[in-house]
Amino acid sequence: MRYAGVAVAVAGVLVAAGAISYSVAGDNGPDVPTVNSADAGFARDMAVHHQQAVEMSYVVRDRTKDEEVRRLAYDIAQTQANQRGMLIGWLDLWGLPNVSSDGPMSWMGMSGMASGEDGALMPGMATATEMKKLGTLNGKQAEIFYLQLMTDHHKGGVHMAQGCADKCTVAVEKRLAQGMVEAQQSEIQLMADLLESRGATPST
Repeated sequence: MRYAGVAVAVAGVLVAAGAISYSVAGDNGPDVPTVNSADAGFARDMAVHHQQAVEMSYVVRDRTKDEEVRRLAYDIAQTQANQRGMLIGWLDLWGLPNVSSDGPMSWMGMSGMASGEDGALMPGMATATEMKKLGTLNGKQAEIFYLQLMTDHHKGGVHMAQGCADKCTVAVEKRLAQGMVEAQQSEIQLMADLLESRGATPST
């Protein structure tokens, strides 16, 4: 079944979710990440990145009756909303702000890689114009545009999550980031298959 591999990867991330918040709370001591650390930067940036994916997914669920796309959109929305809550919760536990004056992705040495114009704050994010367009499409057109936007979004997310897997120091956050890499790579392949079945290809 098409969703089996994705479901396993997503489950692997979420099964540990209940223990992750407790474990990070237990880390709240001398080794709490600093405001400019990769741990804090990833938590801040991925929370913003995930929020757009959630919004995009709920938009397409209202624009199509196709069960495969609706199921994928629901899975992405639920998974990323849960992960976003964890990331913001960690910042609160660490006593760190949810925003930084350094700009997105500065913790990766990539500040300014995205222009920020029209709402695209980080690589892979859809612009405000693209989000508005998605809300005007229906049926197959909405499905294709969503799958193309989300493929780009996931590619940006994988790059960022790999950065945390490489640079973050909080063990549970590193594991979550690696889980994101694996789950989103599986979904990228799934979306390529869904696009191909609709006579389309990823935009990039």
